Amino acid sequence: MLTYLAGWSRKKDSVFECVAREDGGARRLRFIGLSFRGFPETPERMAEALAVAKRRPKSSVGRLAKRTLIAAQYNWSRRYFTRHPDHIALCWNGLTGSRRAYMMGAHDAGAARLYAELAPFPGRITLDHTGVNAANSLPREGQFYLDWASVHPDRQSEGWRALGTKLTARASRRKDVGQGGAEALQGAGPFLFVPLQVPNDSQITLFGGWSGTVPGMLEALANAVHHLPEGWHIRIKEHPSAKISLAAPIVAALSAVGVDQIVVDNETDTFAQVAASRGVITINSSVGLQAFFYDKPVVVLGEAFFALPGLVKVADSAQALAEALAGAERLDFDPFLRAAFMNYLDQVYYPTASEGENGALSVDPAAIRGKLAASRAALG
Repeated sequence: MLTYLAGWSRKKDSVFECVAREDGGARRLRFIGLSFRGFPETPERMAEALAVAKRRPKSSVGRLAKRTLIAAQYNWSRRYFTRHPDHIALCWNGLTGSRRAYMMGAHDAGAARLYAELAPFPGRITLDHTGVNAANSLPREGQFYLDWASVHPDRQSEGWRALGTKLTARASRRKDVGQGGAEALQGAGPFLFVPLQVPNDSQITLFGGWSGTVPGMLEALANAVHHLPEGWHIRIKEHPSAKISLAAPIVAALSAVGVDQIVVDNETDTFAQVAASRGVITINSSVGLQAFFYDKPVVVLGEAFFALPGLVKVADSAQALAEALAGAERLDFDPFLRAAFMNYLDQVYYPTASEGENGALSVDPAAIRGKLAASRAALG
């Protein structure tokens, strides 16, 4: 049986309902309960969850209230799953703040867990017993995927490309960031494309790597851009969901130091820029993974489950980034490893999910049963 936190959207709750049907029922929690009787691990768990909370109060009173809340949520979750060790804790994302406290409470009580999220491909979702994004359970050795693919020709095929047939750029919430035509790219010359991410997204706060933040990445690019071959430039596009514009400060800062090799293009369609580029640079954006459909080399600065040598160029330091830019004309990838990796995502990892007229998702029952079994097996 499942115990899951309400998703507060039809799409999320429909995924939970699909999982519940395959597991014989569920208890839906509208809120995480509170328990003020702590465990020895409570202070550490509270600090872990608070450090990655999306909303962190600035006042001392607010911080105290937040700490008290998260600690009490952890305590409640741990006591609940201690009483119900046969339940699986299910949560959307589950990596930040209160939801992290909930999932850590389940873990420390010895309960199985499932983390859910939309996948980076249309018509797929994530269900993973370890986490999502860079915290997921996917093997981090390229040889694993090559060995898996060697068993059957279908695993070495180009079938994975069907995942990208319905891929479209994210609709913008900002008037100054659009998905227009590719006119600005005509005669632009060779460039590397940098799709920026939402600055406070868990992908950045948890897995930002050495550059740390979106501004930190921009600073690193500004410091390294002179290593590009003559005539090359970097093209940046802001995330359409980012609430604060970074474009004006970027342009002003670069102009002040005489850097003209970085261009901000918020108007051109994201995938049009990917297609026209000679490669993509990202901290860990899903656009980096989606660039595989365009056969582009990708440079990854942060932690990402696809940051495997051969799939991408891993630039895990400022020096490595400088070297990648200096060798921009020679950036490449292993097409056989990419095919094996992407076929594994297609055939094994991401369950299919079809969307109905009301926005609800219907998830493949057989895939759900496999994920439930893996969740329980992970306890062993």
